Amino acid sequence: MEAAGTDEVEKIKSKFMSAWHNVKYSWVLKTKTYFSRNSPVFLLGKCYHFKTDEPSELSQNGSDYDINDEIISRNVEEFRKDFISRVWLTYREEFPQIKGSALTTDCGWGCTLRTGQMLLAQGLIVHFLGRDWTWPDALVIENLDSESWTSYTVKKLTASLEASFTGERECKDQLNHHKKVPKEVWKNREMKDEHCHRKIISWFGDSPLANFGLHRLIEYGNKSGKIAGDWYGPAVVAHLLRKAVEESRDPELQGITVYVAQDCTVYKSDVIDKQCSFTDPEKTDTKAVIILIPVRLGGERTNMEYLEFVKGILSLEYCIGIIGGKPKQSYYFAGFQDDSLIYMDPHYCQSFVDVSVKDFPLESFHCPSPKKMCFKKMDPSCTIGLYCQNVQDFERASEEITKILKSSSKEKYPLFTFVNGHSRDYDFVMSPVREERTLFSEDDNKKLKRFSTEEFVLL
Repeated sequence: MEAAGTDEVEKIKSKFMSAWHNVKYSWVLKTKTYFSRNSPVFLLGKCYHFKTDEPSELSQNGSDYDINDEIISRNVEEFRKDFISRVWLTYREEFPQIKGSALTTDCGWGCTLRTGQMLLAQGLIVHFLGRDWTWPDALVIENLDSESWTSYTVKKLTASLEASFTGERECKDQLNHHKKVPKEVWKNREMKDEHCHRKIISWFGDSPLANFGLHRLIEYGNKSGKIAGDWYGPAVVAHLLRKAVEESRDPELQGITVYVAQDCTVYKSDVIDKQCSFTDPEKTDTKAVIILIPVRLGGERTNMEYLEFVKGILSLEYCIGIIGGKPKQSYYFAGFQDDSLIYMDPHYCQSFVDVSVKDFPLESFHCPSPKKMCFKKMDPSCTIGLYCQNVQDFERASEEITKILKSSSKEKYPLFTFVNGHSRDYDFVMSPVREERTLFSEDDNKKLKRFSTEEFVLL
């Protein structure tokens, strides 16, 4: 009877907290974000310009409409579509109860797990759909920040475009496109991409069966003594993601692996071994690899000397984002403009979506508006994510990133390094038996405890 009474109290407490979180986290998308039209915007290796150096021209029908305005508007639209197409994973409520707790929401404690999920989701999008893929319905989402994309450009986009001019251009674009790709082929490709898009999102569903869902990540965290409701840092989440991918038995996920850097060092032979670790002897191709590199960008505060390095990483085609944030919150950093980072915010409480249902709604998994944050506000603790399709891709990425590390670092030692050979060839040795028993060492757990009390404050 006593146990039943305790459970009932926990359920009432959980419902009360859910109501409070709805109020607390409902404002996130309502603040405005402004972009300068004088500086390029980078988003996960792609560059967008919101201005043109071409001389002004009038439209062919003699109206006052500026052709350059139309070009700028199209650039903004392409950026919007690219950003919205990224998978957005936020706080959820009323999902199936997490094993070993009464929790049915991750509001207030799961933000770093969510940003880690977003980074992994981007890696899977690139792996299965390619970096150029965009969600066809991206611009259908009602933008809650319709005035935030730039005060000038969006007004031109919504008010100055003449219906006849727009219709004529779209008609020509469609005709030219269909000349290149047969209608049936294009439709089949779009349906296949949409199926893959839904499949990827379903892997992050809030249920015990989802490969990379919150329930599964917490289950792996239990092996290190963590429980639902505890705080997880960027480095710890990197290891949870690695474990989740390793443990996945989905046939579609056997062609990708995850490597986590050890002591700010990427051991190249260890990475290549992972890429060549097919259990099927008939497989001759190498696996794609997601490389996660936990780093610190300073001591108590972020060192501004690392700004150019972070911008260099986010400019690379290999980059799939950064798990980071500021001292009170975790964010998924995906790009930058000038000295401000562009991010997606998980601190928005949404209702549970059953992703096992056919044609489940996708809108809540795509963020309608980006946010910006000054680099100097960034917490120094973060995890960098990279995606390499094969061994050759990894070799090229390591060369490019090494150049960035050398050119941007004014410190004696770089943030991290790529080293030839295996980790076992050096002083650092990880016992496979020990790693199976626990994800983290005693030192890691001590650091985790210290970070959770000093560097981040739970909302």
